[in-house]
Amino acid sequence: MPKTPIKTPKEIERIRDCGALVAETLAKAGEMCKPGVTTQDIDNFVREFTLKNGAIPACLGYKGFPKSVCTSVNEVVTHGIPGLYMLKEGDIINVDITSILNGYHADSSRTFFVGEQKPNAVELVTVARECLFEGIKVCEQPGARISDIGAIITGIAEEHDFSVVRDYCGHGIGKKFHESPEVSHCRSFVPGPRIEPGMVFTIEPMINEGTPKVRLLEDKWTAVTADGKLSAQWEHTIAITPHGVEILTLAR
Repeated sequence: MPKTPIKTPKEIERIRDCGALVAETLAKAGEMCKPGVTTQDIDNFVREFTLKNGAIPACLGYKGFPKSVCTSVNEVVTHGIPGLYMLKEGDIINVDITSILNGYHADSSRTFFVGEQKPNAVELVTVARECLFEGIKVCEQPGARISDIGAIITGIAEEHDFSVVRDYCGHGIGKKFHESPEVSHCRSFVPGPRIEPGMVFTIEPMINEGTPKVRLLEDKWTAVTADGKLSAQWEHTIAITPHGVEILTLAR
């Protein structure tokens, strides 16, 4: 397993600055999630707002990804490609933004409601959010391990008869988009590495209404639930400091 980079306070400050921009961009993008708006409209905004603020949309061109943001609607689990799809009443949409500012990345996502929602969608999105923040709390416990994050997330999802996607995970982040450690959101019986000050990584559980299995569409990016049921995700970039956990992608 690759050694996890330990960030200096200066590096964490750089990621924090980028995280503040990501948080602002995500909040404004969320305000756009209304009936009649296309996912391409959201992409256009994210690209223009990011560039206007001196940053770079990290997704654009990353391993061939064609857009500046991921927009995952309803049964799309992750990596939805913005396009002509027009949001409609009752949709849920995850907007996933990663930016590069002064050479450092920050990554955050949130699932937004489009208009009135059915109770099952509200419960799913609420549980996905709870999974994220309870996973963050685990990191504050003395002696905690990366594997403890997946254990708490799986327990919460299963209490609500939901499932946790196994195919994608959180990751270290900094000068690179994806670094060590790999942060699984599923329960594992193999102890993971200790969580140490200086680590910076994302927690981004993808919670499915039905099966945890996913399938990849022909575009080789868009992952959807295998049974066509809903999926929701929330994500933050966090830093482990000597004083506890800091969420770097919170709005200032």
